[in-house]
Amino acid sequence: MSTTFKASPGGALSGKIRVPGDKSISHRSIMLGSLAEGVTEVKGFLQGEDSLATLEAFRSLGVNIEGPDNGHVRIHGVGMHGLREADKPLDLGNSGTSMRLLAGLLAGQSFTSELLGDASLTKRPMRRVTEPLAKMGAVINTTEAGTAPLIVEGGHKLNGIHYTMPVASAQVKSCILLAGLYANSETCVTEPAPTRDHTERMLQGFGYSVERNGATVCLRGGGKLSATTLDVPADISSAAFFMVGASIANGSDLLLQHVGINPTRIGVINILRQMGADIDVINETTVSGEPVADIRIKSAPLRGIHIPEAQVPLAIDEFPVLFVAAACAQGQTVLTGARELRVKESDRIQVMADGLTTLGVDAQPTEDGMVIQGGAINGGRVNSHGDHRIAMAFAIASLRAGGVIHIDDCANVNTSFPGFVGLARSCGLNLSEQ
Repeated sequence: MSTTFKASPGGALSGKIRVPGDKSISHRSIMLGSLAEGVTEVKGFLQGEDSLATLEAFRSLGVNIEGPDNGHVRIHGVGMHGLREADKPLDLGNSGTSMRLLAGLLAGQSFTSELLGDASLTKRPMRRVTEPLAKMGAVINTTEAGTAPLIVEGGHKLNGIHYTMPVASAQVKSCILLAGLYANSETCVTEPAPTRDHTERMLQGFGYSVERNGATVCLRGGGKLSATTLDVPADISSAAFFMVGASIANGSDLLLQHVGINPTRIGVINILRQMGADIDVINETTVSGEPVADIRIKSAPLRGIHIPEAQVPLAIDEFPVLFVAAACAQGQTVLTGARELRVKESDRIQVMADGLTTLGVDAQPTEDGMVIQGGAINGGRVNSHGDHRIAMAFAIASLRAGGVIHIDDCANVNTSFPGFVGLARSCGLNLSEQ
């Protein structure tokens, strides 16, 4: 169903809000809770379409999962070898995380599985996981282009490998580690730059031994997972829209509550602070092995910067809205080393450059990033190309726009942020759905 956002100019963001639960952690809570022995209780689960696709996949694989009910999920784990063959293909919708992580987990099962997705997901590259899995002994069939649907054959013995990732990717790392749970020896993954470490933290929370030595993480197959209780923090990727919004809208003073501040995810805070944003991280604590805090943002003049490449993997999902921050900054912002943005739910470099240009911003795409000259944002009509983060980024841009911004193809916002329009309106954004 087609959805268009109408974002009217002006306004400021204020009050206290809590954005929905972390998508990455929600996915992994279902996967590891299903493989655990005992009943795992999860609260704060993200009831977005992506994480619900993971939940439904594990129901199809024979796991009894109660909920979600207001973010509460109860998973009756079946143990490492208790999954059973689904009676139909597993449809993972728009979720690349679900498909890539499940490819690894299902490679170690005794039965064959088929993984499907929507039009966007079936264009995303899957060889980055199928090739290392093949080195472990897995047999996974793809299209000639190396894309979904994936046929993950069962009954193949997996061998541990030491794999050096060519591109920093938490999805690839997690896929290999989940396959490694079923391997007959040690599996190690070395990453070229730090990526989110939710899988490693959560495995340890379920009682599984994981060793990290510098850029390398290792585990041995043959262990077991024990049920636990998880509190999913608010998703920093969802909070990022409001961080930028409060930074660029004069008179804003906004408190974001109980946000996950995992050090592998805080690139958006680091980058905005370098641009001059007024951000305070307060009430820091640890919940279910993950650091959380409240984040207070007040409006502040931003300046253009050359974004450090070391921050890119720590903010890879937040760049659509960071491009909006750059458009509102004084001077030039340069992003390099972010080629990964071209193979997300959309080509986020090209789609954001096209949209910003339509709104009168000087945004020049490059092979691995963008050069943005800060200036005025006009009204206009842009297309999100079905990418949830693009849609929300342009909604935030309206805070500084000279006219109404109409954003087409916004239905997929529900994949990561159900209730976005209502929450955004509650703190001051002039946003409606059409």
